Order: sequence, then structure tokens, then C-alpha cells
Amino acid sequence: MKNIIIIGATSAIASEVAKLFAVEKANLYLIGRNGDKLSTIQRDLTVRGANSVNIKTFNANDFDAHQSLVDQAFLTLGRVDILLFAHGSLPNQRLCQVDAVTMLEEINTNGVSVVSLLTYVASKMEQQQAGNITVITSVAGDRGRQSNYVYGSAKGMVSIFLQGLAQRLSKSNVHVLDIKPGFVDTPMTAEFNKGMLWAKPEKVAQKIKKKINHKSQFPYAPEYWFIIMIIIKSIPKRIFNKLSL
Repeated sequence: MKNIIIIGATSAIASEVAKLFAVEKANLYLIGRNGDKLSTIQRDLTVRGANSVNIKTFNANDFDAHQSLVDQAFLTLGRVDILLFAHGSLPNQRLCQVDAVTMLEEINTNGVSVVSLLTYVASKMEQQQAGNITVITSVAGDRGRQSNYVYGSAKGMVSIFLQGLAQRLSKSNVHVLDIKPGFVDTPMTAEFNKGMLWAKPEKVAQKIKKKINHKSQFPYAPEYWFIIMIIIKSIPKRIFNKLSL
């Protein structure tokens, strides 16, 4: 029976991951911004078979509360097998380009808050000498593009942080996994036109669970984004800067 903490549990991908573990009778500790949504998910997961479901609301950018948030979650569950980070926002890139306050808020939400929480989580996992830390970042962090470089820079920061964290925690038998989805059809992307590259959150969730179980180090979900990003990263800068990506 696994003990699992999910931060950003109301996100579409996270809630689908929670469903997969609920049927295996996991103990779940869900952390999210919206208390009403958390309560709805709590009831659903209980019906699906979860052994226990605790919920806690939080503000990702309340950095002073991060340590107590992590401490309480670990105190409630005791040993933690999996900790999934899935919180974030999709910035208005054009507004961020002209409003530094908005830009910094988005960087904090999508980047700084994640590495802050990871700092406390990593110490807990290191002490117990086992576990899995999985963080949903994005392919947007692989190369800065004019259409979303605020979001991409925040996710890229988290990915680099995770590389160092994975090396550090490997000595403590803690598996660190960076998940880089491409386009996912969620409420956060409701206004986008969908095409053949778009994935459903259910499919991405299945891939995340499989990667956790197999201790995979391959980040892309779905896998075809590996090829897409190789191509995008290999475009020479003088050509790339002329593109409208």
C-alpha cells in the first residue's frame, strides 16, 4: 500500500494519476489551491478505492508556509513512497512582456515555488533513504520561444534543478523523475485549437505512473516529443530567431 503526496492535485493530469493509485488502495494526501475541487476529488477517490484521502489547501507563492506544509504531509502519512508535483499556471506571455510584476508572479508560481518545496521534500526523502519525487515540467523548458518564454524559463529552471537533485539523491535510493509533457488537452489549455499532437490527460497520467513504477529517467510524455524537441533544439539560432514559434 503506497503513501502518496500530490501537490497541485486539482490539475487534470494530477487528478488522473491519483485515480490510478486510488484503485490500488493507496493513502493519498492531496494539496491544492481550490478547497471545493479538492473535496470533490477526495470523494471520488474514496469511491474508487483509496485507503485514505487527506486534503490541504495552499498558496504556492506563500513561501513562508512551505516547510510546515511539507512537514504536516509527512507527519500525516509517515513514510512517503511518491511525491508528485503538478501545480502551475499558464501565463499570458504578452502581458508578462510589458508587466514585470505579472512576469515575476508567474516565474514564482511555475518555478521558484517548485524548487522551494522540493528543497524541503528532498531533505525528508533523503532521511528516509527511499522514495520517488516526480515533477511535471514541460517541453517548453527545452528551448526558449517567443510565444511562451516566461513559462518555459520557469520550467527550464526546475528541470536543471532536478538534474542536480537526482544526482544528489541517487545516493539515498531516491528516484527523481522530470516529466516533460507536450500539448495536453486540459482546462488550462481550453482556448487553444487542438491538433494531432495533443494528448489527453488520462494518457499522460498512465505514462507517468508507468515511469514511476519502472524508475524511468526518460522525461517526455508522450514519447514522440523527444524527436520533436531534438529537431527544435537543433535549429541554428540565426534561423530559429526568424521563426514564429
